[in-house]
Amino acid sequence: MSRGELEVLAILFGDQASGLSLLKLKFEERRESKTPSCKMRRHRCVIDTESSESGSDSDSDTAMRCISCREEYVPRDAGTCKECYVEAGETEEELKREIDDLKAKISFLRLSSSLDHGSNSKSFTDVVLIASDNAAASPPIPAHKAVLVSRSPVFKAMLENEMEESRSGTIKITDVSYDTLRTFVYYLYTAEACLDEQMACDLLVMSEKYQVKHLKSYCEKFLVTKLNLDNSLMTYAFAHQHNAKHVLDAALSQITENMDKVTKREEYIELVEKDPRLIVEIYEAYLSKQVNTAAGRTSTSKTG
Repeated sequence: MSRGELEVLAILFGDQASGLSLLKLKFEERRESKTPSCKMRRHRCVIDTESSESGSDSDSDTAMRCISCREEYVPRDAGTCKECYVEAGETEEELKREIDDLKAKISFLRLSSSLDHGSNSKSFTDVVLIASDNAAASPPIPAHKAVLVSRSPVFKAMLENEMEESRSGTIKITDVSYDTLRTFVYYLYTAEACLDEQMACDLLVMSEKYQVKHLKSYCEKFLVTKLNLDNSLMTYAFAHQHNAKHVLDAALSQITENMDKVTKREEYIELVEKDPRLIVEIYEAYLSKQVNTAAGRTSTSKTG
């Protein structure tokens, strides 16, 4: 288990003091890795003795120096060290996001660690999964019913009722490759996967089919990082088909920001023919964005 997971475990399961100490240490490490000059979460402004000794008697001229980022301020601005404040806020938000992700991961992996997926536990498995697109080239993948049931409502219904899979101990999945199924099962045990764009798409489809929400979110986040002008249209169509809202919104934003270029692409012409409904949605979003932009400019000009 990673250090980050241990930090959240300490907080979630009662060791509050230890957990907070670990998070504080992590914050300090993150702070030191930042490139801006500010090195402290909380600024402290003191009278700059060098400036005071220069002979100025005016309070308005007395310099206050932040011992964190070394910037100087007049007294009325002391306590508003923006570099310190902004950087601390950004770091805190980043840590909050990491903690939320780790909490979700821990919740997903709450089943006893004694069921770790590995060669040492194969003798205790009670179900196998087979990728039936090429059964001869796809060896059975051993697993534990308890893990499958705890991760997926679909597997739960399948294995807790008197269905064929429950009686035979074999689950055949006909529309997936062996590599995808193996990665899927591995994720159910570890909440980790080595992804490329194709694997992320394949796993997203599986996660939707078997209602593994944590995996779907994991794949969506990865696909968003791979978005660009070249793949935005196809990614949008894929996300629409599989109800991947996070990817859908990101792809739509990419498209509407580059509408003049997108409409000239071959993929756009193909999408017009295959699914004109999506083109209508894209144009609706584009026009809405244009209206909002125009309204914002009008408001700015009036206040100016």
